[in-house]
Amino acid sequence: MTDENDGNTGRLWKGAGGSAWVELQPMLDAMFQPFEPVLARAVPARARWILDIGCGAGATTRVIARGLKGGACTGLDISEALIDLARRRAASEGVGNARFVVGDGQRHDFGGERFDAIVSRFGVMFFDDPGAAFARLREAAENGAGMTLIVWRGPDDNPFMTAAERAAGPLLPQLTPVDLEAPGQFAFADPERVRRILAPSWSEVEIAPLDVDCALTAEDLEVYAVRMGRVAHLLPDLDPDTREAVIAAVRRGFEPFVSGGVARFTAACWIVRGKASAPR
Repeated sequence: MTDENDGNTGRLWKGAGGSAWVELQPMLDAMFQPFEPVLARAVPARARWILDIGCGAGATTRVIARGLKGGACTGLDISEALIDLARRRAASEGVGNARFVVGDGQRHDFGGERFDAIVSRFGVMFFDDPGAAFARLREAAENGAGMTLIVWRGPDDNPFMTAAERAAGPLLPQLTPVDLEAPGQFAFADPERVRRILAPSWSEVEIAPLDVDCALTAEDLEVYAVRMGRVAHLLPDLDPDTREAVIAAVRRGFEPFVSGGVARFTAACWIVRGKASAPR
């Protein structure tokens, strides 16, 4: 079941954004693999029905599903292309209790389905109305169900993630500053804003720093640098000379992270925990 009226962010992920992630998924899976055990450990042993929000191609969903003793892990993502890939991967790996649904967590109709744990790896920062989204997710959760989210801290804490923008910024006057309250990678950078968003629907909210060491090959970095992020989205519309200059600047911007043929960086995140509030 798909969801309508999902705004500009939804159209991006259903179109070019989702397609790029499908094409680059092996690289992205390897880069973000260190987060998988973090979320797998966050699922209580008693939990049987898990919801993975913004599951992408389902790497975390499959890891959690494999560890369940009964029940299933359901991955929800707005990108049809990513969900199709997730289904094919689960089938090829024989993970029959990993289910995948196309939908926007803010608007999806869960019907009578209820979950006793909710997780997300970088999947909740893109809601255009996050308060409404977490109220909807609360409706899909059993009373007392736990929720564990991994989200990015701020741009200043993540120099690798912002290297392309810093390097290319002088060449791209159209590259506006990041709005930390708009849907996007850093929308949950302010922990107090996150608390305000969750407070109406979720209790016992805890937010703690999470620093995770990540890596990708220098060869993959060459692809990542020109295919992912805000600068990459602007490249197709640039004239050839400007495009060449921007790509050269971006490559120089990533050089400090590369050593011995590997790019290494620390992903500076928050791990956010909460419980589904009992009805008032």
